[in-house]
Amino acid sequence: MDGAAPVFLAQEAWAGMIFSSGWGKAAGGAYEVTAPADGSLVGLVGKDNAADVALAAAVAAAAQPAWEATAPERRAAILSLAADALEQHREELIPWIIRESGSIYPKAAIEIEHSAGFLRAAAEAAMEPTRRLVASLDGRDEEVIRVAHGVVGVISPFNFPLILSIRAIAAALATGNAVVHKPDPRTPISGGIIIARIFEAAGLPEGILHIIPGGAEAGTALCEDRNIAMVSFTGSPNVGAKVGEICGRNLKKVQLELGGKNALIIQDDADFALAAANAAWGTWLHQGQICMATGLILAPAATAEAFAAELAVKAARLPVGNPATEQCALGPLISDGQVALVKAIVDEAVAKGAKLLAGGTPVGRMFPATVLSGVKPGMRAFEEEIFGPVAVVVAYDSDDHAVELANMTEFGLAAGIIAKDIERARKLGMRLKVGHLHINDQTVMASPNAPFGGRGKSGNGSRISGPAIWEEFSQWVWITSRPDAVMYPF
Repeated sequence: MDGAAPVFLAQEAWAGMIFSSGWGKAAGGAYEVTAPADGSLVGLVGKDNAADVALAAAVAAAAQPAWEATAPERRAAILSLAADALEQHREELIPWIIRESGSIYPKAAIEIEHSAGFLRAAAEAAMEPTRRLVASLDGRDEEVIRVAHGVVGVISPFNFPLILSIRAIAAALATGNAVVHKPDPRTPISGGIIIARIFEAAGLPEGILHIIPGGAEAGTALCEDRNIAMVSFTGSPNVGAKVGEICGRNLKKVQLELGGKNALIIQDDADFALAAANAAWGTWLHQGQICMATGLILAPAATAEAFAAELAVKAARLPVGNPATEQCALGPLISDGQVALVKAIVDEAVAKGAKLLAGGTPVGRMFPATVLSGVKPGMRAFEEEIFGPVAVVVAYDSDDHAVELANMTEFGLAAGIIAKDIERARKLGMRLKVGHLHINDQTVMASPNAPFGGRGKSGNGSRISGPAIWEEFSQWVWITSRPDAVMYPF
């Protein structure tokens, strides 16, 4: 013994493996996970195919009834122990998130902190009452109870891989479901391996949680498998539409949390410096690769150009680099394809008359903080979710005009309003077609105690977290009873 501390995420335990009734090889083989910043090898994980999904789903379905029958106190304790494990190994796990997803240190630290919060909130939810008495029309004893769906399939994205996996997994486990989880193939360690390890440490019974990294084949199989009763998907609207279609065809419950084109409205009484700080954070955090990112900054016409200029000053001060090796404010975009998409949107806006005040020219996957002013409807920068570090400043003439501009999008996730007159801001905000409204804050906000989700192209109206845990991850059963059976006339 050399006295060295044990390594919680020791690669020899999981390299090239999947987590399905313990660690083992996948029928689909294995693949290398590389860092978006420099292409270096992060790790080797198992690669699932349809056969792996079918086996995992069958095992989960067999194990689930015993988990649902487990006392709520025990389920809550396991979720809390998983949160403890995350927090205990925080400093070991943060570098994995940084390398694999291109996160800066503070963002990676937020993933650990918030994921633990989602686990603890789910533990509390596990203890909530699941039975209600209902009024009877004919003297029967009547009640309704909440029961688990059975097996929940979870599909998560690359941008916040740990949080956006754990929030659904924890909710499903709290309500008595088993889980088959497919993390994004670009972030299977942060979005999968870490989760498997914390639940191993927490003592989750075997067969209840399966982590199956893979691509489209695994995702399709997850949506089609008859042993999976519900799919919780977080990702792009295009893929979400396909997931919804497959689940609908198989008469399967589906929860879709998709993208956003989120407006931050700067009212004419707002503090200029505070408004600029909120706009910068909401737009450039994690390179804008967040469904809640501020996609439109709506500023009064009289000050819009000055506001954009202030953002350009901020943009120039934000270094871009490899967060694993450099002090930087922005890391890499996730792929070359995403770089090309963001660049095309910026170039199209400039060609149509917008002004490029900062950034706009990537170096490899490093895309600097970018500012566009004079953006108008009809430009891709106005219409599309960019998923890149581009501040889109749009001038408005009145409160009615601001509402009109904010509601032009097909999305409906989040909105923020910066103002001194709170009553006026709230009245304006209630006219916005969104699922989250933040007065005097930017748009990137989430809480394990609040129902998360949006309208329109941002999802299918479902929610996750907070009071939505039991609403989404369980269903009602109506039970009636009489002392004796009655004689019917037939």
